[in-house]
Amino acid sequence: MNRTPAATDTPATDTASTDASGGSRWEELVTAALLGTARRTPSGIPAGRDAPTALLDAAAVETVRRRAGMRPGRAAARVEPAPPDPRPLLPPAAARRLAMLLADRQGSGGGSGGRRGSAPDLMELLPQWLTTANRRGFAPRPEALPALLDAARGRTDLRPAVLAFAGPRALWLARLNADWRFALRSTPGGGAALPGPEEPDRIRELWEEGLFAERVALLSGIRARDAAAARDLLATTWATERAEDRLMFLDSLRTGLCPADEPFLERALADRSRNVRATAAELLSALPGSALAGRMAERAVSCVAVDHTRGTPTIAVEAPHECDPGMERDGVVPKAPAGRGERSWWLGQLVEAAPLGTWSRRLGGRTPEEIVALPVADDWQSELHAAWCRAAVRQRDPSWSRALLGTPAAPEAGGPGAVSLAERAKLLGTLGAAERADWVAGFIAVHGLSEAFQLLGVCTVPWSEPLGRAVVDALDIARDAGSYPWSFSGVMGLAERCLDPSEAPHLETLTAIPDEPENAAPGAGSYWSESFQRLVTTLRLRAAMQRELEEV
Repeated sequence: MNRTPAATDTPATDTASTDASGGSRWEELVTAALLGTARRTPSGIPAGRDAPTALLDAAAVETVRRRAGMRPGRAAARVEPAPPDPRPLLPPAAARRLAMLLADRQGSGGGSGGRRGSAPDLMELLPQWLTTANRRGFAPRPEALPALLDAARGRTDLRPAVLAFAGPRALWLARLNADWRFALRSTPGGGAALPGPEEPDRIRELWEEGLFAERVALLSGIRARDAAAARDLLATTWATERAEDRLMFLDSLRTGLCPADEPFLERALADRSRNVRATAAELLSALPGSALAGRMAERAVSCVAVDHTRGTPTIAVEAPHECDPGMERDGVVPKAPAGRGERSWWLGQLVEAAPLGTWSRRLGGRTPEEIVALPVADDWQSELHAAWCRAAVRQRDPSWSRALLGTPAAPEAGGPGAVSLAERAKLLGTLGAAERADWVAGFIAVHGLSEAFQLLGVCTVPWSEPLGRAVVDALDIARDAGSYPWSFSGVMGLAERCLDPSEAPHLETLTAIPDEPENAAPGAGSYWSESFQRLVTTLRLRAAMQRELEEV
């Protein structure tokens, strides 16, 4: 493309571009273009209908004359070639599908009035497509890279999967276009290769002189392959790091957390930063055999006991009366949030940090189910059970999670120990995928879908057959009842992304417009038909995507 000469360009010969009045020919042409040839016609150009065309021709000639007289500029450095990507390219059909998904970046669904239409929302399928492509180890075709980077620029949730799929060439492009610089910030080390264990000098140099993001990436990378080496590297500069940096570095120790980390974390309990102390205490409490866990257990059991003087064995609670310096050092936050009593706040932190194995010994050898079933005196049950829920999640203890969840048929207010759906979702995360799906399917069968959205979010995709069937049956019941359809749009959206594609043939009968009950929401029948059509079409599209990515 021709570049319009800047005002600072100096022609080599002024006589070639000077008009009769001594002014610049170029300036005369620019002035005429701005005013219009009807108001000012440059010299040498006949007036009339052909004047605009003649003006452009004269400008083109003058541009060539000016450029011919310009002094050559200093050559820029040659751009380094893009690095190779050794992964196999996408199969042709999958490449076409990706282009289709990226072309729908603005979203095809969602008509007016809250209706989503019957066409699939292709952009919502892109995350699943990227996951499968990354699992298969494919590389994108080069022409797809700009659209991929634009998609990731607009949606931060896509960035990890897009950058993993786009590979090294995307980072090469990001260095050439400021709009895509987020890719460099989002990639460990700004896309530069991190030194390996055979390069100790480079590791030391990067750790001591690198940017913060590079140092975090280096520490995380080393921790993933050698936990002790990462901890030793952190210890070399720990005393001189800023508090906010110490907090981030300490957080990297969650990966591969083990008893060997205890001495370092114990020293961090004396850190001058409260947030660092709290994080160190949290990590130590996740190690049931740590000294801190033992100290917290000792404090917690002094507050909880079984009272046998009542007709039924009952848990009696005597919450702490103060938060002493030892408790503070071990991570107990002394100041309670607004609306919380200090003693209950302290108790919750002690119980949360105590190893769960402590309670069977303390409470008469009972199992977690038996402990959770015991009545708790003086309205301490919700506080005690909530702390046990947090401990089960932190310590990843499935036996306690099962006890606190109870059966799926438990009242909606909560299971024996879980007092909210948010707590139930976290507890479910400690169970295996199949057990988690079966529990949620049982919950939906008893309670329906209105309370199940959070629980469905922790289930593995694609949903198991029992879970998928429970969701579809509950949607069918809501459809037959004439329920207000838009309240189920979130679950329907999840079903489009999570239901097994093999379920599509079984849903055909639900695409018909049902008879609407007398009290049904206006237009509910057509909405349900539209929604099930969309679901069936989306499932078939997902099946096609899967086949395309399995091509050799």
